[in-house]
Amino acid sequence: MSPAPFTYEPVGATRDDPAFCPPGFHPMLVRTRIGEGQAVFRRAAEAVLTWEMHRAMGVGIDAAADRAAPGVDVTVSLAGLVKAPCRIVWTAEEPRRAGWAYGTLRGHPETGEESFVVDRTGDGTVWLTVAAFSRPAKWYARAGGPATRGLQHAYARRCGTVLRRLCAAVAED
Repeated sequence: MSPAPFTYEPVGATRDDPAFCPPGFHPMLVRTRIGEGQAVFRRAAEAVLTWEMHRAMGVGIDAAADRAAPGVDVTVSLAGLVKAPCRIVWTAEEPRRAGWAYGTLRGHPETGEESFVVDRTGDGTVWLTVAAFSRPAKWYARAGGPATRGLQHAYARRCGTVLRRLCAAVAED
């Protein structure tokens, strides 16, 4: 049996251009400074790649693997009420960049793609970038209008806050 199809095109577009947004979708780009140094980068990358950051936020993650990898199905649940089926479309594990993106599957309240990428710049600063393009798929997401997008931005900012906290002990070493 073939896997469920994605609910949008172009799949994988956030990989090379996090600011990309196809017509009819809403863009999101939130960048948060996490800390400095190779140890902070490694800790942040691991927390993102293993769902630890999401779980530390209180988000339910039901994943078919312990680590993000292309093709892995993930269902994100919020407060046990909203279930959002997704599939990992790409991952990156490079010396200065690590992360992944998932695309929406049927049943997700939104249609689109969201990426979570940790990068270490030339000066050693470690950043988390959460980028997405999306549009409502379910009636309640449409009814929420701008408030739905506001919640998505708040979620992205919270990712940065939680990841910074997870990396704080490493930064002190």
